[in-house]
Amino acid sequence: METASTLLDSTFWITAGIILLLLVLSGFFSGSETALTAASRGKLRTQADKGSRGAKRALLITEDNERLIGSVLLGNNLVNILAASLATAMFTRAFGESGVALATLVMTLLVLIFAEVLPKTYAITNAEKTASFVAPIIGVVVMVFSPFVAVVRQIVRGVLRIFGVRIDPDSQMLSVHEEIAGALQLGHSEGIVEKEDRDRILGALDLGDRTVEEIMLHRSNIEMVDADAEPEAILKQCLESPYTRLPVFRQEPENIVGVVHAKDLFRAMYDQAGGSNGDPARLQSFDITKVSKDPYFVPETTTLDEQMRQFLRIRSHFALVVDEYGSLQGLITLEDILEEIVGEITDEFDPAAELQVTKGEDGNFLVDGTMTIRDLNRATDWSLPDEEANTIAGLVIHEAQMIPIPGQVFSFHGFRFEVTARAGNRITGLKIRPL
Repeated sequence: METASTLLDSTFWITAGIILLLLVLSGFFSGSETALTAASRGKLRTQADKGSRGAKRALLITEDNERLIGSVLLGNNLVNILAASLATAMFTRAFGESGVALATLVMTLLVLIFAEVLPKTYAITNAEKTASFVAPIIGVVVMVFSPFVAVVRQIVRGVLRIFGVRIDPDSQMLSVHEEIAGALQLGHSEGIVEKEDRDRILGALDLGDRTVEEIMLHRSNIEMVDADAEPEAILKQCLESPYTRLPVFRQEPENIVGVVHAKDLFRAMYDQAGGSNGDPARLQSFDITKVSKDPYFVPETTTLDEQMRQFLRIRSHFALVVDEYGSLQGLITLEDILEEIVGEITDEFDPAAELQVTKGEDGNFLVDGTMTIRDLNRATDWSLPDEEANTIAGLVIHEAQMIPIPGQVFSFHGFRFEVTARAGNRITGLKIRPL
């Protein structure tokens, strides 16, 4: 009779109602934490630009994730501990000492299902919508709990500092670059993002991490004009060249004195010869340096992003690359940088070149040794490292610690490399197969 009366008295039901309210609050805090941390700031920004006040508030309070999470966890723990304490007191009053075990079991199930799993499942499924809805209320919670959270933060950082761990308050857990790259890779693996779209976006993102040295045309492959050559020879060379801009050197290739544009050269020669009815003999005194422009030199460590900005700023598409000693290393054009984003750009004047990588019937890939590792990875979806070398031939030489001869075979990074051709000290052909 005593137990039955206890179950029916007003105190029992009031306590049960308070516990139910606390469970609702716990579910609200749990779902809010999940929604605000899982919501995409990009999507929230789009909604905020369309006039969503909740999205604007969500963006504001998620700028300081540490304070946000600290406030939400503080509120969540307060209501959970209070609910557990009330449940223990209520069940102990109703069932005696066995009420402690019963309260533990009941509250564990209630908190797990209704205050954790259910709200978090809904929140992660509708992250942006939930974040916009709860942001105004959580904003008030953060403001109220800020003094307590500040104290907790100092205590936590002090304890971590004892163990040698220092936290940068301005650091982000995951950079935007890595977040976008990871999303693209995941989307591609799931078939949502096409390979070409992934490569273009990743190529644009990587411009700030790559240098002109990695994609420049090496000096051994640069076509140059000798300033001391006969005008007829210069004219013939420029007419036969697929390029519109050519470096001009005097005495030795390292001594670049200018860069000539084909249009400027043809116009100047036409004028000096006297037009269509002029005398070609008048070209004997033609000086190419008078129509060439000053060469534009850039250090090999310049990032592609910075170099593209410089090209656009000075309205130029052509630069010569030098090392720290001022020695010519190669050349780079605006087209080279754009090709890192959109892929190979060819026109009717480009020389017909063979593909740098082809797949044989035996499953081996025939690769040109001068092909960059990045281009090979993009073409085959491999992940060969490019930290130690730019070209695939350079990677083989680095790993082998020697200049291999044709026929030698190496295995590293999960691939089999066979040298098929060599010219001088350069590896010109390779046969590669994944192991």
